[in-house]
Amino acid sequence: AALRSATGFDPYGSGVRKQVYIYGGLDRSATLLRRDFGMAWGGGGWLLTPFLQTIGAEASRSLMERVASEIRTTFASAYARTISLAEALDPEILRAYGRMATGEKYLIRPHA
Repeated sequence: AALRSATGFDPYGSGVRKQVYIYGGLDRSATLLRRDFGMAWGGGGWLLTPFLQTIGAEASRSLMERVASEIRTTFASAYARTISLAEALDPEILRAYGRMATGEKYLIRPHA
């Protein structure tokens, strides 16, 4: 996108700072970045707990209340299977939920 508005050639690419965030971790392969977009960039991940620590207790509480009130709509989850803690130790079931595949989340209910 930055290249479309470039006014001239720079052998180092765009000087505009860019930040790339990686969400999720189902694909464990290497993350490859082409370097034709300049050298002014950074990459990182996003984790909930550190984010909540940076916004403070009041904002964290507000977000948690929102999640609680929208748990069956905006923040609803679907599971491929609900299993007990004992079932989670079964080698065949462990291989199934260990695949980390999209649409195949398992819910472990420890007291089931």
